[in-house]
Amino acid sequence: MNQSKETVYIIGESRTNRDNAITVIYNSFYVAFEIDIETDEIKDVGCTHTIDITESFIKKLFVGKNILDFDNLEQEIKRRYHGTSQKAVIVSYKDAIKKYQDVKVKFYI
Repeated sequence: MNQSKETVYIIGESRTNRDNAITVIYNSFYVAFEIDIETDEIKDVGCTHTIDITESFIKKLFVGKNILDFDNLEQEIKRRYHGTSQKAVIVSYKDAIKKYQDVKVKFYI
């Protein structure tokens, strides 16, 4: 299996509800992605969270998927993730896609 050695690190940001513990602690919600630049595959994910299972679950939603497959991933998030920061996860993901596309065009195409 031919794997790229080139990955990039991208962070998507959004706001959550005012009463959400993540907002109280961090002021924003962040999802960080390590992405294979040749295949667009998400290699690793991290996020701001207050309990470990949140990051673990979000990681399972994204790792191994194509960062640019927004429609399918958005539907999977809506179907499976029912935490108070669901909308923030989607907005952060969308923000990360935009940043990723900018980096890819600027440095790799």
